[in-house]
Amino acid sequence: MHHLARVLRLSAGEAVTASDGAGRWRRCLFADGARLEAVGDIAVVARPTPPVAVAFALTKGERPEWTVQKLAEAGVDRIVPMTSARTVVRWEGEKASRQVARLRSVARAAAMQSRQVWLPVVEEVQPFASVAAPDAAVAQQGGDPPSLARPFILVGPEGGWDDAELALGLPVVTLGPTVLRSETAAMAAGVLLCGLRAGVIGNVT
Repeated sequence: MHHLARVLRLSAGEAVTASDGAGRWRRCLFADGARLEAVGDIAVVARPTPPVAVAFALTKGERPEWTVQKLAEAGVDRIVPMTSARTVVRWEGEKASRQVARLRSVARAAAMQSRQVWLPVVEEVQPFASVAAPDAAVAQQGGDPPSLARPFILVGPEGGWDDAELALGLPVVTLGPTVLRSETAAMAAGVLLCGLRAGVIGNVT
């Protein structure tokens, strides 16, 4: 309510949409006393399918927050901070807990700002070996276009994947002809997958 009253500076009578972050939303009015009054029935929106996920190698500074913000805005369902052989940044112990809590807060705010009724899941930091799932593909130049057949893209660090990681045999997908920074590549992966799912770009099977 503080955000509505002090940041957005809503006046009494203005329309607001309230959501529980799990697919349910309701129309409300901002009332005197900084409270919401329900004026409509509860609507339920099914979670889009298939679930879209992006894992990204940790980067320096505030770039992980930027990455999570953009992935949440795009509509990615599951976001996985990741370490790999060539990852420079390492979060461990209490620091990892603090950083992941911050990323979850960023994801929540981004989902609210982009008016989504499903909040994305931000997982704990995981090593590449734990993230390399059967439905996953690794982002690297020279691969096939992204496809909903594998709606989980792993984005590596600035130094790229090492030979042992590539030797696991996960399919390779390309995000375009240019060399992207890690955070830009993660955003591109999320936008492409969500665009495929929404039908705004054609799927490749």
